[in-house]
Amino acid sequence: MPFEADLAHALDRTTDSLEPDLGTLMRGAVQRGRIRRRRRTAGVIAGVGACAAIAAVGLVIPEVFAGMHSGGSDISVSAMAMPRSAITDTQMIQALEATFPGGRFSEESGQSNNPSNPSDGRVANGGLVLDDGHGAAYVGISALRLQLPLRDGDGLSCEWEPKKDGDTCRMSELPSSAEIPGGALVMYQQNAAAHPVRPDTARRWTVTVTLKATGAQLRMVQWNSTGGGTGGSAEMPKPTRPAPPLSEQQALAALTSPTWAPILGALG
Repeated sequence: MPFEADLAHALDRTTDSLEPDLGTLMRGAVQRGRIRRRRRTAGVIAGVGACAAIAAVGLVIPEVFAGMHSGGSDISVSAMAMPRSAITDTQMIQALEATFPGGRFSEESGQSNNPSNPSDGRVANGGLVLDDGHGAAYVGISALRLQLPLRDGDGLSCEWEPKKDGDTCRMSELPSSAEIPGGALVMYQQNAAAHPVRPDTARRWTVTVTLKATGAQLRMVQWNSTGGGTGGSAEMPKPTRPAPPLSEQQALAALTSPTWAPILGALG
């Protein structure tokens, strides 16, 4: 595949995985590609994205994880490493359901990873619409492993995350503990599905946890609607609730709980 086509293919993945040995020239090309991509992006990220098959956070990670639901991907580039073992879509969905005991679930979707070829962009993820009695909300989680040493980007620095009016991004760290040996980096983001923000604009809350010792990363995306949109407000579901199912601290506690420990262990 020609260099240009290969680069375009990589940038079109919500995981945006590239090998680190491509050198300064590749990083410059990726940076320019990221800028062009962000100009095309409708306004929502993941993330993992990034699961309909992130965009937003999807792609091979479903669109849900890009921003994770039917949104553009603003995830910056950082090379992925080979997971320790395979993670299935069923495992991701079951862990996601266990995160919300008592909830009612619909529109479940997921994707298994591919440990034999981590650069193909197949990131393990699961997504669903949750009804916890406070309004239906889309929730998705992606699981991947970044190469060490960790670099800026991919949930590691707010510098690479595009922000518009009303959007926020902040970083924190978790100290080393029995549950999180070596500690972790945590990114908290809030993004509107469209700008300028109106009273009926849906919002997305993203919490990304990256283990310093292994590069294992979990990213949770929550909407206050049944998902994001890719264009004008007419395409975006309206808010069904004022806040996400979990607060930032509750989401962090969930991602570092025994429920997700097997997934983190499988990653690295």
